[in-house]
Amino acid sequence: MTSKTYLAALIIVVIAIGVIIGVYFMLPKPSPEKAPVKLRVITRHPSDITMKAKQRFLESNIAKEYNIIDVEFLDVGPTLWIDVIKSSGEKPGKEIDVAWGGGPTLFDTLLEAGLLSPLNSSLVIEAAQDIPDEISGASMKRIVDGKIMWIAAAISSFGFTINKDVLQEYNLTEPDEWRDLAGVEYGLMLPQYGVGVADPTTSTSNTRMYEIILQAYGWEEGWKIITLMAANSRIFTESGAVRDAVIRGDIGVGITIDFYGYTAQVEKPDTCKYVLPNDGSIVNGDPIALLKTSKHPEEAQAFIAWVLSVEGQKVWLDPDINRLPANPKVFLTDEGKQRQDLYASYNATLESAVIPFSDEEALSYETAMQIFWHTVLGEESMHYKLSTAWKELTKAFVEGRISEAEFNNLVDKLTNPLMLEFTDPITGSTVVFTKEYAQSINQKIKSDPEFYANIVDAWRDAAEKRYNFVINQLASS
Repeated sequence: MTSKTYLAALIIVVIAIGVIIGVYFMLPKPSPEKAPVKLRVITRHPSDITMKAKQRFLESNIAKEYNIIDVEFLDVGPTLWIDVIKSSGEKPGKEIDVAWGGGPTLFDTLLEAGLLSPLNSSLVIEAAQDIPDEISGASMKRIVDGKIMWIAAAISSFGFTINKDVLQEYNLTEPDEWRDLAGVEYGLMLPQYGVGVADPTTSTSNTRMYEIILQAYGWEEGWKIITLMAANSRIFTESGAVRDAVIRGDIGVGITIDFYGYTAQVEKPDTCKYVLPNDGSIVNGDPIALLKTSKHPEEAQAFIAWVLSVEGQKVWLDPDINRLPANPKVFLTDEGKQRQDLYASYNATLESAVIPFSDEEALSYETAMQIFWHTVLGEESMHYKLSTAWKELTKAFVEGRISEAEFNNLVDKLTNPLMLEFTDPITGSTVVFTKEYAQSINQKIKSDPEFYANIVDAWRDAAEKRYNFVINQLASS
């Protein structure tokens, strides 16, 4: 080969290599595969919801697209959410990404604590368009400065579930108002409990129901109803246990969130029925939100978008779950068309007797209300004395040993928060449990352990005196 031929060949090779390199750099490159992600979700949803949601989500295209390989659900009591979320942010690899379920007041508490991040991914923004801004006057989205901070993933109403067989066995009237559960006929059954409720310190849904009663009837009358309802009730640590007790026939009526009632209806359609109280309920949006502690905000929002989507909303239609979806488009699917019973309940909820309700007011006294309820009505020794006093009071009235005026006077002494005198730990003054007092100590009871211990002692002493007073009065009648 001559030098000229060699040179020409070399030039051709160099040009060919250049063309190949140029074409390579001009070709679109595949996106690097996302690193596998495990999401952590703090929740108030029971395991029957979270297990089915997890299975469906991990099988979804969106989970595969974002390479989300696992979702861990953390079932934490509502009073511990803030501490658990904050501490998770200080533990690499243990950060919590999403909060899901627990009611708007709990999520507003997280917002107030600065723990929520705005939902800003295009996936969530698009999914949010199918969620109404409000339903029956209740916000389905909490918007701050034009940004969605939480959004409803389901809707809820609040009422009670009845077991018709039990009510018939004890000749009890089917209740249709909250105040019916505070009635004399249940007091006459004691120590057999006809009613079931859950402690608000461990149940967000029962917390909401007590707040509904307080806002429907006012602080004074509301506490009278709540107190006698507790006197008539077997007290459970969780709302699901109330539902189960109604289904088993252990009690005749239990206060429940709507989907627990619908589940009871599905399991025992001839025996159990969910009742929306005629004296008022509310419709809540049950939220989902992105947490500031998340190290995977893009993937976390992909999960949130799936929960809001028609596919994600199908979880609520499961016969073991029976929740009302926040996205009504799910009822247009084949699965949705098979749940005409749930669709009828959805429409009935929209037409229910909804009271004006202030989330801000409820939040302003919520912790004080929960701790007061637990101390004065829920502790075992206090509950026993309360139920004993109420039983003796109803018995004395029905037997004619006391007049109606005397009965009403003793009911007031037993239940009226404005007649419960105790010593304020800060001022040393004698005070009563007004709404304003509850609001004034709401933050302190959360942040000051010494004050918490002192106010609980003061309430317990005052309650014991009031119960003993009524019992002693009746003993001498």
